[in-house]
Amino acid sequence: MKEDNCLHAALICLGMLYYSHAITTDKLNHARPSLHGHHEKGKEGQVLHRSKRGWVWNQFFVIEEYTGPDPVLVGRLHSDIDSGDGNIKYILSGEGAGIIFVIDDKSGNIHATKTLDREERAQYTLTAQAVDRNTNRPLEPPSEFIVKVQDINDNPPEFLHENYHANVPERSNVGTSVIQVTASDADDPTYGNSAKLVYSILEGQPYFSVEAQTGIIRTALPNMDREAKEEYHVVIQAKDMGGHMGGLSGTTKVTITLTDVNDNPPKFPQSVYQMSVSEAAVPGEEVGRVKAKDPDIGENGLVAYSIIDGDGMDMFEITTDYETQEGVVKLKKLLDFETKKSYSLKVEAANVHIDPKFISNGPFKDTVTVKISVEDADEPPVFLKPSYIFEVQENAASGTVVGKVHAKDPDAANSAIRYSIDRHTDLERYFTINAEDGNIKTIKALDREEIAWHNISVFAVEVHKQHQEAKVPVAIKVVDVNDNAPKFAAAYEAFVCENARSNQQFITISADDRDDSANGPRFIFSLPPEIIHNPNFTLRDNRDNTASVLVRREGFSRQKQDLYLLPIVISDGGLPPMSSTNTLTIRVCGCDSNGSMVSCNAEAYMLNAGLSTGALVAILACIVILLVIVVLFVTLKRQKKEPLIVFEEEDVRENIITYDDEGGGEEDTEAFDIATLQNPDGINGFIPRKDIKPEYQYMPRPGLRPAPNSVDVDDFINTRIQEADNDPTAPPYDSIQIYGYEGRGSVAGSLSSLESATTDSDLDYDYLQNWGPRFKKLADLYGSKDTFDDDS
Repeated sequence: MKEDNCLHAALICLGMLYYSHAITTDKLNHARPSLHGHHEKGKEGQVLHRSKRGWVWNQFFVIEEYTGPDPVLVGRLHSDIDSGDGNIKYILSGEGAGIIFVIDDKSGNIHATKTLDREERAQYTLTAQAVDRNTNRPLEPPSEFIVKVQDINDNPPEFLHENYHANVPERSNVGTSVIQVTASDADDPTYGNSAKLVYSILEGQPYFSVEAQTGIIRTALPNMDREAKEEYHVVIQAKDMGGHMGGLSGTTKVTITLTDVNDNPPKFPQSVYQMSVSEAAVPGEEVGRVKAKDPDIGENGLVAYSIIDGDGMDMFEITTDYETQEGVVKLKKLLDFETKKSYSLKVEAANVHIDPKFISNGPFKDTVTVKISVEDADEPPVFLKPSYIFEVQENAASGTVVGKVHAKDPDAANSAIRYSIDRHTDLERYFTINAEDGNIKTIKALDREEIAWHNISVFAVEVHKQHQEAKVPVAIKVVDVNDNAPKFAAAYEAFVCENARSNQQFITISADDRDDSANGPRFIFSLPPEIIHNPNFTLRDNRDNTASVLVRREGFSRQKQDLYLLPIVISDGGLPPMSSTNTLTIRVCGCDSNGSMVSCNAEAYMLNAGLSTGALVAILACIVILLVIVVLFVTLKRQKKEPLIVFEEEDVRENIITYDDEGGGEEDTEAFDIATLQNPDGINGFIPRKDIKPEYQYMPRPGLRPAPNSVDVDDFINTRIQEADNDPTAPPYDSIQIYGYEGRGSVAGSLSSLESATTDSDLDYDYLQNWGPRFKKLADLYGSKDTFDDDS
């Protein structure tokens, strides 16, 4: 088969080559010479010359992919003026000239030296010209022509993708479009059938088919079931030459996946589920799970569960776990094994999403029976009531019975019960309970005014099973008795005017009672019997738990008595009634004509009687004037300046200033002491020199010793001058004086660099001679030893 195809292709190539050569030869034979001019007469007898082209052609053809041993002859250029003597030279230029296409400059033959590929380049534009071989003068104008590469079927069809993926719903009708595949052919679609493609299916039958001209893949079988087979692999071929023998072909793979539709109802794998639950389980606890299987996936496989019948509908409930697609049976209410030992439920599983196209397949739901048995459990004791409320009177004697709680064992064993009080709820230990019968009693007296309600908890445990216990809240109300007398509602303090009128009310009082309202109000206010006829004040009970105090007489005086204490008796309405005596403080105050209080101070009243307002103002003005005088005096004293120089006869100490003193500066002359200029060693007549190293010690004359505490500056300076004049160790100048003292016994010795002038130092100071006149003195002191000896 392969050899036949090769032979067929070779025959086609030879035929095309012969056809191309024939066309080129025919065109060359029709070329016309252009060297002969055609004469025409113009206006006014002028002769015009018009040149004609020497050759006329449009295009040459060369077949692609030629692999022969010799270059392919594309065509021949020839001019009518070429007499064959070799004087004409043919020149070729343009695209590929000299590289792909070469020309024989004598004969004009054009050859293709390389194999051409139409898919890379379909045509070449070239320019031909005939020139004189000796002078290169153009004999004809250049002419442009085209060389077209003639196509052969050398490219197979290629698909856009090597692999395709497509989806189609399961149970689709026959002919449902799945996907369209497309191939392309690089050959020339305008020449022959090299690029005419035909599609066919190689693998995937009989499930799918493909349209030969468009490449559309369609379903070929009805009712393809995803649950049976989900994925199909199809191979599609595209063949050129219209699908005929000898054409080239290409293939691609298409993976087709069936998508799910809801075409399957849920089904329970069994008809009855058996479950059990302990009677000690709490509501919300899981009992068991059921699951209906649905082969569909995604939302098509979602299942919802519900209880539609059974005697346990009130005791149990079912929810859907959408992660596992299970129905979870849970306890809804507390169970009692002794009451009912088993329950039955009818559970339904139904699809959430139903496709109307497949509703005819039947109901998309299923039912199952769930039987639940209740297991007996060792239950804790159970109180007959969920809570208890008792009452006891306050101040009841210790041991008074408050009430009784009762619990029983719900199990068949009916074990004995023991009771106890949770001491965390009775920290003060007001109560106790009988462990056998559950009677609660008081331990000590209760006070309602301190704690009106006591909330405790009582435990009940089985005698033989201490871990089984129950707890119940017990609220105990303390009943009130009248054991508190009423008192003033506040610390009252009344004020009455000196000019108060008779029967004038000046205060209203009320009372409080810590007892309950049954033993409290109504309050009764009265005066003690011994002062019932009080000459100053009287009391009126308003019968609304308040009382008013009134003035009985007129004309009170603060000078005679400014304070009154009025006892008031307050009684409550309890049985038996309680009463107390409270004291009301009443102050006498001065008031203006409108009855407004001005002052209640007796001393202020006496002061006003002796001094008038004008006198008080005058006294205050005098005090202010005195304060102003004092302030001015202090200010002037601070601004006063002392003289800079105190003129005292022959006192010259003011001209000697101690600049290292932190005193008052030049104005301070009292802080100066001449003794600071004296060296303590000089008191004994011996003053060591610090500027030079003496060769021998000079002992001063006895008559020149200064007084230790002399303050005569003139004598002091004269003494220093005489010492300097008579000291053989002093330098030939007296401008350097030692006024500082370094102290005795210093281990550091002198730090002065002046001592180095007389020491055997190795340092060379000759360079100081070159530093100018400013350093001449230093050069003399620190110069070389020879120079120093010469000068001396």
